[in-house]
Parts: sequence; C-alpha cells; structure tokens
Amino acid sequence: MGLKRAAVAALLMGLVTGMTDATAAETKTAAYGTWASPITAARLAGSEIRLGDLMVDGGVPYWLESRPAEKGRFAIVTPDGKGGIRELTGTEVNARTRVHEYGGGALLATGGRLYFSNFADQRLYTMPEAGGAPQPLTPEGYRYADCVAGTPRHLYCVREDHSEKGEAKNAIVSLAVDQPGDAGTVLFGASDFVAYPRPSPDGKRLAWVAWSHPNMPWDTTTLYVADITPQGLGSPTVVAGGHDESVLEPQWDADGTLYFVSDRSDWWNLYAWRDGATRAVLPKAAEFGGPLWNLGLTTYALTGKGQAVARYAAKGLDHLAVIDIKTGAARQLDLPFVGITGVRLAGPDQAVMIAGFADATPAVVSVTLSTGTHAVLRRPAPESLEPALVSRAQPIEFPTTPGPDGQARTAHAFYYAPTNPAFQAPVGEKPPLLVKVHGGPTSAAKPSMDMSVQYWTSRGFAVVDVNYGGSTGYGRAYRNRLRGTWGITDVQDATAVVAYLDKAGLADANRAAIRGGSAGGYTTLAALALTKVFKAGANYYGVSDMESLAKDTHKFESRYLDSLVAPYPAGKAVYDARSPLHHLDGFSAPLITFQGAEDAVVPPAQSRSIVNALKAKGVPVAYIEFEGEQHGFRKADSIIRAQEAELYFYGRIFGFTPADTLPGVAIDNLK
Repeated sequence: MGLKRAAVAALLMGLVTGMTDATAAETKTAAYGTWASPITAARLAGSEIRLGDLMVDGGVPYWLESRPAEKGRFAIVTPDGKGGIRELTGTEVNARTRVHEYGGGALLATGGRLYFSNFADQRLYTMPEAGGAPQPLTPEGYRYADCVAGTPRHLYCVREDHSEKGEAKNAIVSLAVDQPGDAGTVLFGASDFVAYPRPSPDGKRLAWVAWSHPNMPWDTTTLYVADITPQGLGSPTVVAGGHDESVLEPQWDADGTLYFVSDRSDWWNLYAWRDGATRAVLPKAAEFGGPLWNLGLTTYALTGKGQAVARYAAKGLDHLAVIDIKTGAARQLDLPFVGITGVRLAGPDQAVMIAGFADATPAVVSVTLSTGTHAVLRRPAPESLEPALVSRAQPIEFPTTPGPDGQARTAHAFYYAPTNPAFQAPVGEKPPLLVKVHGGPTSAAKPSMDMSVQYWTSRGFAVVDVNYGGSTGYGRAYRNRLRGTWGITDVQDATAVVAYLDKAGLADANRAAIRGGSAGGYTTLAALALTKVFKAGANYYGVSDMESLAKDTHKFESRYLDSLVAPYPAGKAVYDARSPLHHLDGFSAPLITFQGAEDAVVPPAQSRSIVNALKAKGVPVAYIEFEGEQHGFRKADSIIRAQEAELYFYGRIFGFTPADTLPGVAIDNLK
C-alpha cells in the first residue's frame, strides 16, 4: 500500500508546520486559513495561461496560449529567436475548436503555413507562418480539428457537421486547401466519432481511429487502415481494438510500420503493426497513453531512426524515455518534469513538449535526447514563488472501501501541506482540509505545481487532490472501478482520504470541505447529499440531476452515463438514486456554486435547480453565474471572482477571517 500511515505522518508533518527551529523566531503564529499570502487571486488569474496544440514545422515549434486578460482568447505563438515569443495572430483570432465541445487539435503548422479553427465561427483559416492576414478556407456550419497534411494541396481532418438540425455528424474528410469554401469530402463517416487521421509516409495509406455510442474513447475504439485511392479510401482493415480495448495515437514510421497505443494488457502501452502482425514494443505496467478528452493528444514521437521518445505515467508521475522500437530497450531521462503532454520531434536529437514542474508553472521545453538535458523555451507565467512558499505534491495511497468481492482496496491522491514561511499555526491545531475532485470523471490529478492549489496552502489550508477509482494513470482495471458506480466509488474514496489524513494528524476532519468542477462538481454534490463527512462544499458547474444530463448534453458525452451509471432510460431508477437533486434531505452542509451561463456540457439549469432547491430547504447556499463563460472559466475577472468568493465563503462557514480584503458573497439561510 505504499507508505504506512505513521511513515506518511513523519514524512509530512514537517511540511505542515512549514518551518524549522532556525526560522521559528521569524514567523508569526496565526490560525490556519488566516495566513497572509502573496499569491493573490489576480496573480493566480495571471498564471492561468494554458498551453496547448504544440506543433513543429521545419524544426520550429508553434503552440497556443490562452489569455485570461483577453477573455480567454487562444493566441498562436512561436519563439522570436531572442528568448521571447512572437504572436502570429491579432486579437480578432481565438484559435479554439469546439469539436466534441472540449476541442483540441485546433492548430496545424505544415509547409510554411498555419491552419487553425477560429472560435467565433468555427471555420478553418490559413495564413503564412511568417505572419499575414488569415484567410477562411471552410464554410460555416462545420467544425474542424486534428488536421494533418496529406499533399501540399489537401489536408485530412476530423470534421463535425452542424449544418443541419439534429445530432452532429463526425467524419474523416479530405479538404482541398486551394479551394476556399470547400467543406471537405467525406472519406469515412461510418461511426459516431473519429480521430487521428494519419497518412503513411508514401501517401498510399491512411490510418484512423473510430468509435461509436455508447463507448467513450477510453473504453472501446477501433484502429483502421485503408488504401488511399482516387475515389477516396479502399476497404478498411482492422488493425486493433473493437471490444473493450482503447486504441489511440497511430503514427507511421519511415519504414511503413504503424505504431499505436493500446490498453489490451490493462495498461496503455506502445505497439507496432506491420504486414498484418502486431507486437508489443515495451510491455510495462505504466500508461503511455491517456484519455482522449481533447483531440490531437500526443504522448510519443518517432525519430525516424529506430527510436521513439515517449512519455509514460507510473503511480501518477510522468516520465520521459527514449525507446529502441525494434528491441524495446529503454533509457529513462532524468528530468525535473512531473507532467508531460504534447510530445513532438523538433530535430534528429531534439524533442519539444509541454512540461509540468513540482515547483514552477508549466512551460514549453526542448529536450536533447542524447544528453537528457532540457531548456525552457517559454514559461508564460514566469513569476516564480519563493521556494519556501511552494507546497510540493506528496503522493499517498490510502485504504478505501473494499471492492464488490470484499477484497481490501486502496486509492491514490496527492497531498499538499499548508506552507508559508511567514506563519506557523498554534500548537495542536490541525489545518482545514480541501478535498479536490478532478473532472472527467475519466481523468487524473497531476502533481504539477498549480497556483490555484498554492493559493490555498499558502493561506494555511491542506489540500488533497484525489485520484479516485476511475482515474487514469493506474491501469484499465483501476479505471474500470467506476463502471456502473459513479456517485459511489468516487464518493467513497473522497471520504476515505479525510479519515486517513485526520488520523495521520495532517488535516482536521471537522473542517473538511470538498470542491470540484464538472464531474468533480457532481462528486462534490453527491458527497454532500449522501454523507456527513464534509462541512462545506464548492461546486463548479457540476451535475445535480443525472437524468436531465442524459437528456440534455452534447453528442460526445450523450451516452457516457451508460457505462458510468446505467443504460438510459432502462436505468432511470438508478439515475434518480444517484442524483443529488433527489436527495435534498441529505444536505445540511453549506454550498457555494459557480456556473458559466453558456455552458453546453453541463447546462446552467443543473446548477440553478440544486441551488433553488437547497435555498427553499433552508440550507446555506450561494450562487454565482458568469456571463460569457462556458465549461470552465477562461476570463481573468471570472477566475478572480470565483477564487475570492470561495475563500470568503469558507471564512464565513469555518469561522475565521481571511487576511485578504474580499468582496462579500450573499449566502442565503446562513445565520
């Protein structure tokens, strides 16, 4: 089970105090939660610059950066050769696609040109990499993502057709780049969803991934290959997948071998396919892939010289290795990264990627493969924290509810101790605890430094980021724990960690709050409705009524609940039993809820319903809805308001006065 509880306590208690004997005289004694912190909500919002869609063309990297100060706009940038960056688009461009609503794969850099989806109209645009006025390529009514170059005259793309009423149609299309107004020619549309159109180096074959309702891409997908003909595609050949196997990330090597990631061994590992035969490249109890929430996910790159540079996750931590793809021999690189995404090749001995660090904000980095050294190309939020102020993630494994077979089980989390060198707590006081629940729910918490976590720890809160059963990074069997048990397994794990940390002396169970967004918001509501463990909760655009969500959500997730809960409508009774809205009698702890007014994933009605019901019942409740926000807040003003409101809320509920000057929040029914 990893470290025993006593060992965990011994290891972490020094972090809880945040000081040594030498510094004790220099610190102030103040109750947890009241510590003054230099990490303001405005500073936090400034750090919330997201990096994504890293591409390389001619050895030059290009990527997207979100701009909270510009209402969350995504800009296309590249290094300027002087240690900075050059933005290639004006403020009128927001390079973000809405395919699957979660997007991803909005940018392509190839042949000296950029191709990107613009959020406002979802049309595909192009412009020279050197800069210039973007020109529209496609008509309105269609969305595009995950495009790759075919020939100099056309692209292969994932297209989502919204030109007619009813459910959108997803397909692999060939798009003529020299024919503005072309919506694309459908090459494959025989499934509900598609991803990863990848032509072979000789241009004669196309590989792609497809799946259909009720599966999600981490459940069952199929990898196809077909000949490219003047008429389109020949008869497809199934390479892998098809039943309880998640196959992702096909890539062709220069010799015509097709590589892909599959979880057929319980772990997402790397495989090779050639002449109808498949072999495992490097069997390992580690995850070389991840959940395809965003299109264009890349966790490995082929060098073309018999090697792959690959990210893999083991026990929640990411690593980078150089693999001989013929023999499977691997060399792990000694790098300070704890999170890695967007792996690309920039040269024969050079890779680029987006890296997360334990003590610094995410950055675009380059890695020299032969030496294992790295350089930071861009850290959008460069303002560093004093090392003594940083609370580093400590992985923990804790006992949770036994499985259906009665066997003992453990779950995983990352614990962050309250840390601020300027303060110490009164002797004997344990810190209030924030249990953070990630979204998805098929996703994972990572130990990369997150300023939104440091905001709390620097004020005297302990934070635990739970990778409950169902999370990725621990194999398919762990991921499948949530099948049919959403609202049960996740709640059990979120409550079990409170007792574990309280007994270890690392948190105060009497001041435990739970917070989460989207699926994490649902777990927050379910935990408040079905248990008495938490004394407060913060729900960010979470699900309150499962049946309503099954009836009213976007195509990508419209059958997701079939596996997480039960097939609908046959399982209506299960939906009612798991819906917090149907368990109002169980609520007593105060709740604050935040919601985007334009959320198409979890519509505002979900939040409004539970808030109004609890208000009528007499439960202390607060509600803030943000105009112009969708699923997840991207505007600086929204981020600041939500963070400060949540801190104010906890201060009122737990009876402490934050050091910050905060705008008030109307909390109904609070005496």
